[in-house]
Parts: sequence; structure tokens; C-alpha cells
Amino acid sequence: MNDGAALDHVLQRLDANLPEALERLKDFVRIPSVGTDPAHDADTRRAAEWLCAQLQDLGFEAAVRDTTGQPMVVGRSAPGGARSILFYGHYDVQPVDPLNLWDRDPFDAQVEDTPQGQVIRGRGACDDKGQLMTFVEAMRAWKEVHGAVPAGLILLFEGEEESGSPSLRPFLTENADELRASLALICDTSLYADGRPAITTQLRGLMGDEIVIRAADRDLHSGSFGGLAANPIQILANALAAMKDDQGRVTLPGFYDGVEELSNQLRADWDDLGFDASEFLSRVGLKDPVGEKGRTGLEMVWARPTFEINGISGGYAGEGFKTVLPAEARAKVSCRLVAGQNPDRVREALRDHVRRFVPADCTVEFHGHGNSGASRMDVSDPAFQAARAALSEEWGREAAYIGAGGSIPIGGDFQEILGMDSMLIGFGRDDDRIHSPNEKYNVESFAKGARSWARIMARLA
Repeated sequence: MNDGAALDHVLQRLDANLPEALERLKDFVRIPSVGTDPAHDADTRRAAEWLCAQLQDLGFEAAVRDTTGQPMVVGRSAPGGARSILFYGHYDVQPVDPLNLWDRDPFDAQVEDTPQGQVIRGRGACDDKGQLMTFVEAMRAWKEVHGAVPAGLILLFEGEEESGSPSLRPFLTENADELRASLALICDTSLYADGRPAITTQLRGLMGDEIVIRAADRDLHSGSFGGLAANPIQILANALAAMKDDQGRVTLPGFYDGVEELSNQLRADWDDLGFDASEFLSRVGLKDPVGEKGRTGLEMVWARPTFEINGISGGYAGEGFKTVLPAEARAKVSCRLVAGQNPDRVREALRDHVRRFVPADCTVEFHGHGNSGASRMDVSDPAFQAARAALSEEWGREAAYIGAGGSIPIGGDFQEILGMDSMLIGFGRDDDRIHSPNEKYNVESFAKGARSWARIMARLA
């Protein structure tokens, strides 16, 4: 059987297997693997064991591996193959609160008919159980046609992604020789708008800090002390306001060190996507873009660093009115970072900036909340073009290379610890309601996602 005929048989088998594949996905979603909640520790382990059994049925040498937190599932196929590939996903899910906003039991997964087509509804249906299972089902059909899954595969599934993956970096470090491959595949992202397939090639990093400024030893009467005593809210407001200039640029010294401009090719590719910033904002009740002057919308959300104020507190904010100078003020701030920036240097520049605004008789302290660098993938690897062609064939539209405004630290972890780039390919949609009540995953995304992985592996394996 030639390669093209074999792939056709795999795709046909996937189509035939879809009803059973959906039943397996429903069984998986029905396990309430809320990894952030100790009350669900037994359920989280049960999900890991369920996954391990699935991999063993497909011929993988698979095991549930304990960590200081939730377990990892590691599966390996026979050695060899055109190149070694690691596939990553996570089996833990977000909590379901607020429960009263769900239309059904979050863990009673069912297929529903909607105006947008059939969906599978339930917590984790998209993030990340449905996405993860697209690859598992592709490997199931592959084995049924070829007699075995591709050689040189490593599958790694974790149970703490929704709580910041505290066990992942130690696990990667301790097992680097076992897990290292030539390329990682990650299925935890989305299609671009209107169902266009995409490969995410760059991810922003994240640095978060909490600032606490204290002045007097108690709240003060504004009539007795106003105009004379330091007001920590005013100090904090002045420091935060000075973080940006009137062009929308961050003013911290050295903030843009290492930040590169888009290549002409990537700029042209992104322009071709036809992103409308005003239309995008209209979905959340806004219309006018802000930010750096002279930058396109996609540049600002995918390729430019940011400074944002996430929360401010201090003084009296209850009912009525109270004229006090507060003793303390707090702010939580974050910077989305791009490739070339050093998160530690950005954090220290931010803290130095705030310190310059604090009078000698006041104090400031800082509490770090997250510190991960950005990652950018080398698309000159032929695997990227092969995957792009495979996705384009399956979806009937040219696959796009895109960025991600959010942070997926695993991409950077694979680069730093295992020395390999990642292809982030996912089939979620903007309306999948991940992390929200009534989460869903389109059956089309599930079916065509599995077919996409079969096409990609046919080109890579």
C-alpha cells in the first residue's frame, strides 16, 4: 500500500470510528479531574489512569508517573521513525463555578445540536480533553490501518496545567533524556477566525507583580492631615501613570531591549488575515483601539510587549463616603513580554521605577506573581511547512502562521529544558467557553482535528 492510499485508509477509518470516538470522549469528560481542588485528587488520578489504559491499548509503553502534585502520563512507541516527536496535552480541567450558570451537569457530557452544528458539552470538552483526544484517536486509526502507531513517539499528559504546572518543570528536568525529541506538538490552541486552521509560532511571556505602598501608621482624617501627609494612593497612581507615554509606549528603561520588528514576510502574512481591531473590540462593547501608536491590531496583541494595571485597592470603598488618607495602597500589574525580553530585568526595572516615587518616610514592598519568558519557534524547520500543507488540505483553506497574545509556558519550557521547538496546533473556537459555564467543543473540530493529525503524521512519520 503506498503512502497516499494508506493515509486515505486512515482517514476513512477515522470517519467510521467517529461515533465510538465521541463515546470515549464523553467517558473522559465525565471524570471530574479538577486538578486545582484537593477534593478531586482521586478523580484526577482516575483520569490519568484512564488515559494510560487508552495508550496501552494502542501499543504504547505507558505509565502513570507520580510527582509532588498530580501525576503525569507518559507513553512511548517503538524507537526509530523519521524523527522523534513529543505530543503534549493536559487532562486536568478548570473548576465549574458558578454552577448555577450551567445548563446541565458540567460532568454529564452529551452531544447537543446547536445552530452552529453538533457540539459536545461539558467541562474540559475543549480545554483540553477534546483537543488531546484528537491525537489519540488519530493514532487509534493509524494502528488499525498500519498495525502499529508511528515509531519515535512520546506522549506526555499532565494534570496541573490549570494551576500553573508546578510539577512540570521539575519533571522535565529530571527526565530530560527520556523526554527529549526533535519537535514537540501541542494541541491546546484554537483555529483562527472563521474556521481557518493555524499554527501558533510565537507566544508572549508574562511577568506579574503586586505593589504595596504604606505611609502613615493608620488611616488619617483628610481635614487634619490632607495636603501635609503622604497619600499612598496618590503615590501609587503617580508611579503607574508614568509607566506609559502619550504614544502608548512603556517608559521603563531597557524595556524594549531585544524586541525585534516583524519580518516583512510575517507582516504580509498577518495583513492577509484581514484582522479588524474595531470589530474585535465590538465583541466586548468597545470600538476604539488604544495602545502603541503606529502599530496594527495584531502586532499589539501578538508581537508587542505591554504593561497593564490589573487591580488597585486602598482607602475606603464601601457604601457612603469616608474622608480619609489611607495608610496603604496596593496594585497588581502585569507585563506581557515578547521574544528577546528578559523577565527578571523587566521586573527589576519596574520596581526601580516605583521606588523613585516613594518618599523616604514611606515604604514599598513587592510580591512577584509569575515570571515566564516569551517563545518564538523556528519555522524554517521543514516540519512547519509540512504541517501547514497538511492542515490546508484538511480544512480547504490556507493554514496561517499566527501569534498568541496569552502565555503558554510549556512552549518556553520545552525550548529551555529539552532544547526543542513546538508546533502549537489546536482546533478550538472563539465561542467554546473554556474556563466558563457551558464549555463545549464542536464535533467538527474533534473529527477534523483527528484527521488533521493523521495528515500531519503521514508527512512527518
